Amino acid sequence: MRTPTQALARSSARHPWRTIGAWVVASLLAVIAIGALLGGALTSEGTVTNNPESERAIDAQARAFPPDPATLVTDVVIVRSDRFTVDAAEFKAFVRDLADTSGTDALSQGRSYLTDSGAAISADRHATLVSIAILDDGDIAAVIDEIKRADENPAFAVAIAGGQVFDYDTSLLSQEDLEKGELQFGLPAALIILLLVFGTVVAGLVPLLMAIVSILVALGIFAVIGQQFELSIFGVNMLTGMGLALGIDYSLFVVSRYREERGRGRDKLGAITATGGTASRSVLFSGTAFVVAMFGMLIVPNSIMRSLAVGAIVVGIVSVAAATTLLPALLALLGDRVDALRIPFFGRKSLDAANPEGRFWGAIIRRVLRRPGLSAAVSTAFFLLLAAPVLGMSIGASGVSTLPERFVSKEGFIALREAFPETATDPAVIVISGGASGPVETRALASLQVELADDVRFAPGKVERSSDGEVAVLTVPVVGDPTSEEAIAAVRELRDDVLPALFAGTDAEVLVGGTSSENIDYFDSVIGPAPLVIAIVLLLTFVLLTVVFRSVVVAATAVLLNLLSVAAAYGLLVLVFQRGVGADLLGFQQVDSIEAWVPLFLFSVLFGLSMDYQVFLLSRIRERYDMTGDTTDAVTFGIASTARIITGAAFIIVAVFAGFARGELVAFQQMGFGVAVALLLDATVIRSVLLPSVMKLLGAWNWYLPSWLEWLPQISVEGNATPPAVAAETADA
Repeated sequence: MRTPTQALARSSARHPWRTIGAWVVASLLAVIAIGALLGGALTSEGTVTNNPESERAIDAQARAFPPDPATLVTDVVIVRSDRFTVDAAEFKAFVRDLADTSGTDALSQGRSYLTDSGAAISADRHATLVSIAILDDGDIAAVIDEIKRADENPAFAVAIAGGQVFDYDTSLLSQEDLEKGELQFGLPAALIILLLVFGTVVAGLVPLLMAIVSILVALGIFAVIGQQFELSIFGVNMLTGMGLALGIDYSLFVVSRYREERGRGRDKLGAITATGGTASRSVLFSGTAFVVAMFGMLIVPNSIMRSLAVGAIVVGIVSVAAATTLLPALLALLGDRVDALRIPFFGRKSLDAANPEGRFWGAIIRRVLRRPGLSAAVSTAFFLLLAAPVLGMSIGASGVSTLPERFVSKEGFIALREAFPETATDPAVIVISGGASGPVETRALASLQVELADDVRFAPGKVERSSDGEVAVLTVPVVGDPTSEEAIAAVRELRDDVLPALFAGTDAEVLVGGTSSENIDYFDSVIGPAPLVIAIVLLLTFVLLTVVFRSVVVAATAVLLNLLSVAAAYGLLVLVFQRGVGADLLGFQQVDSIEAWVPLFLFSVLFGLSMDYQVFLLSRIRERYDMTGDTTDAVTFGIASTARIITGAAFIIVAVFAGFARGELVAFQQMGFGVAVALLLDATVIRSVLLPSVMKLLGAWNWYLPSWLEWLPQISVEGNATPPAVAAETADA
């Protein structure tokens, strides 16, 4: 009986040009979608989708004070001169020329101290702020160019700060990291690993081609989805990284099995058919497990998390489709030419089928199994030691202060902090609605102003009342970066403690908006659903492994070992990024906190990716045990015989995510480092020490299945290949 993947492989191989043609058409349509739709579908802002307090505050303010373009402020221009004061004619002329000679509406309509008596002037009177409104994202680049041009005047320093330029710089850095990290590092590193694993140039290039096609088609689908749902630009980085990792890994398993089947004497079509019933089936199983793990993140009410999940899910599905259809078609055309251009030494070794067991890993496993108790204890203690710093993990967001200093928003932030230390581009906005003019509410508001005036974390605020007196808005600057740990703590205390105490017993609804409040809602949106997401991933993984291996012990062992690698990754994140241990050496930036979405995302991704090779390894161990009944022999053979392919697959993923870590965007540094280090530990220490020692200690208990679960079907992950003779007869028919 042929499996669906076997039928797909055979059909694709019998009609290779039709299959390739279909993928060419899909790729062309994807290119059109990317060019026409992708740019307008992405945003660098993260939004919370469960109607949080910060969003309700914005809505309440907008209803009471309809936005007026004449007073709207998105960014501020900082003009400073060490030579002139704001009273000097030269200073006034410079500020006037900045508006008059600008080719952008944002600057020409800016409000300075020349037209607005309320415009800010520094204490030393050598600097001022020009308030501007950038209403069209397409104007940001032009505004920045004008600021840079004005800054060329040696008598003046001009900078810009605010939400629009920060979002622009974040998007720009994301694109730079994608080019430098993934395309210039991750992709070449993956190619080198593939060449070493396969030993031939053609076989090494095929998986890379598959990954590129998968990424291209997935990006087109991602662009179409973005027309209906708000998607983060970070989803593109994730889709590209996952596409490289999954596309290459899936092709690695399929091409390796095809070469193995040809080495056993099968003809070309027979080898492709057999591969379709074995390796392709494994790819389908692993891809399904990965997608299921990613679906857990879709319940998180946060646009960034959902965008990352959508990007990973789409490219995961496309990668499986390419590996089960396009790859067999390519193999049908290439045939034995897939082994063309062999690499000296590595080529001979990789094609040598006489030694199915890796000597290096076999020697390690045998040494570990001599003292399984000691090996398990030492390796477990090692992982717990690495995980210990997680107790000090602080969750936060990467703000403008974490950007490299070459970006204009970072330069503007520094200039603003130096000249106007009590001014913020993103103040806290406290909205009191529903009878704000009542005597009790008025006294509470006055008390609030007094209390905030005495708090060094806030600058003096300004109250504005609606025409009917029902709504009052207190705008109070938060000192420093609004995404900093100090600012977040100050606004959280304001929301949770100060305001409820002052307005207790009143009928007013008090809401806090602004960047810091938005970040609090963002943190809560990610942290709140985390227990549910973790429970779903753990449960689905356990059930899936139990069904596949007909053992609750093997399933539980795999889940616990994955938890150890995740915990170690968390601990190392805190150690490197928060405490700065080795940060300079690794090229990372020490920060106060771990990006809020990173821990939960790491958890889901690591459980999904680890399935790629854990399933292959455990299935090989189970098959050997069924033949011999000897756990020690099964573990030794299973690990050693899969070592070359599994190590290559794991190191490809490590290389791809190391590309993320090489970038300058702190959030992706943390994510890339976390995934890379966890999979590195999983593919080495856990696979070669902890897993075999635990399985040795458990012995026959590894395969325990309660009697009430005996109804579970017998499933072979890699299926059963048709014998060579039968495959040849079928091909002739």
